[in-house]
Formats: sequence, C-alpha cells, structure tokens
Amino acid sequence: MLYLCRAGCQWRNLPAGYPPWTAVYYYFARWQRTGLWQQLNTVVNALDRLAQGREACPALLCADSQSVRLAPRIHEHRGTDGGKWVNGRKRQILVDTGGRIWAAHVHAANGHDSAAVALLPHRPWWGWRLRAVLTDNGYRGRFAQHLAGFGVRHELASKPPSQRGFIPVAQRWVVERTFAWLTGFRRLAIDYEYTPASHVAWLLLANISLCLNRSL
Repeated sequence: MLYLCRAGCQWRNLPAGYPPWTAVYYYFARWQRTGLWQQLNTVVNALDRLAQGREACPALLCADSQSVRLAPRIHEHRGTDGGKWVNGRKRQILVDTGGRIWAAHVHAANGHDSAAVALLPHRPWWGWRLRAVLTDNGYRGRFAQHLAGFGVRHELASKPPSQRGFIPVAQRWVVERTFAWLTGFRRLAIDYEYTPASHVAWLLLANISLCLNRSL
C-alpha cells in the first residue's frame, strides 16, 4: 500500500512481487472502514514525536485546506473552488508543528473551509494535551465554535491583507510544507478516488510513510 501511495499506479498494475491486488485492496478498504488507518497514523505520529524528544501528543495544531483536481469520469463530491479555479475536491488537514498529519477530511472543492469541523468529530485521545489550533480567517464560525466546545482555543494567523502571493505565516507555514511533501506521492497528485474516505486514507498513508522514513 505504501508502494501504491508513492508510485500512484492502478490497483491492477501492482507488481507481481506483491500479493494479488484484490487481496491488497480488500485490506485497504477493510482497514479504512474500521478506522485502523487513523489508529496506525496516530501511533506512528506519537512514536515519531517521542523519537525527537517531544511529548507524544501535540499542544498546538494548525489547520488549512488545499484544492486538488479530481480525475475525469468521477462525479461524486465534485465542485469548483471559485478562488483557485480548481475543479475537484478540497482536502483539509490538521498538523502539528512538525508537519505530521493528525486528522484529514476531504469534500467537494466548492465547500467552505468551515467543513473542517469534521476533522474533530469528537475529542480524540491524542487531544487531551491540545490547547490551541491555528488557522486563517476561513475557519471562523462553526469550526471555532466546535473547538470551544472542547475547551480548545482558536487562534488566527493570516498574512496581511495588503500582501500578494504566497507569504510564510509564522507557525502556520508548516501546513504549507506538509502540502509540499504530499506532492512527492503520485497517488495524491490528483484525486483518483471515487470516495473522499479513500482519499483520506491515502493522506494518512503518506504521513505514515514520511514518519517511517525519518526513523530509518
């Protein structure tokens, strides 16, 4: 599955040295339904933080979104991001200060950033130490209220309105760096998945791969 995530090939083109693609896909879909990918991702993140001499759970997280093109002939959960003119889907990620993805959510690109409420449907066990989440102005409203229900602060960190183009924002630039890391995984260059849940699983697999590579 890590090979598929990195190489971006179709399931049926899985090299002969691996198990039959049908068996690999069976476990991919099963672990997606049971939430095992999220559990594995959380454990790998915690181990990677401990290896760097940090607490296992983050105290500060950063949220941001990225619109990506959707493969042709897929119409489910498709929309156009009017600001970036991208016809496809929008992926929301929640990362710590090291750029590790702790949660992800995918929806149509014409959806508002407030849909990131789904990043924290309920307070996860790794959120016991969480104190604040940094975002831009698009996450005000429902997302901020959702965090307040957990007793977590919502802090804004945006570039000055007069600035044009990409401007690194203090502390929150780590999200943009994570999006740059994801471009190294061909499976994520374009959204090839029929369901947003499958794309979320590949985002978590890419993060697991990055953490494992640091430990080797």
